[in-house]
Amino acid sequence: MQVRWIEVTLDCLDPVRVAAFWQALLGGELSEPLPGWRRLEVPDRPHITFQPVPEPKMAKTRLHLDLEVDDLDAALALVEGLGGSRTGEQHVYPEGTVEVVADVEGTEFCLVEYTALHPGRLQGGDR
Repeated sequence: MQVRWIEVTLDCLDPVRVAAFWQALLGGELSEPLPGWRRLEVPDRPHITFQPVPEPKMAKTRLHLDLEVDDLDAALALVEGLGGSRTGEQHVYPEGTVEVVADVEGTEFCLVEYTALHPGRLQGGDR
């Protein structure tokens, strides 16, 4: 028996708007797997599917994505320029800095900038 992670699904009021935000942030190709739904396919990454729901987000997201960046300030500016927002929550650890942000409907995710010494650090955009 095998288990393979293939996709993350985000509930949203406006899948077209939310998917456009994530596509502008991550790149990739959008499709419409079902009427009103959107799916973002980024090479070598699990897909993100945007599922329409009638109710707005009510509480903190219990599961979130961590996105590694090589320039936290530039990434924050990009998120805000795309209509996302800062939550005001930041954590500084020896291995790097984590900034909690939100997409256009308030779904939280983290931008992570590792220190130069962290082994998981981006190397010339190869991850």
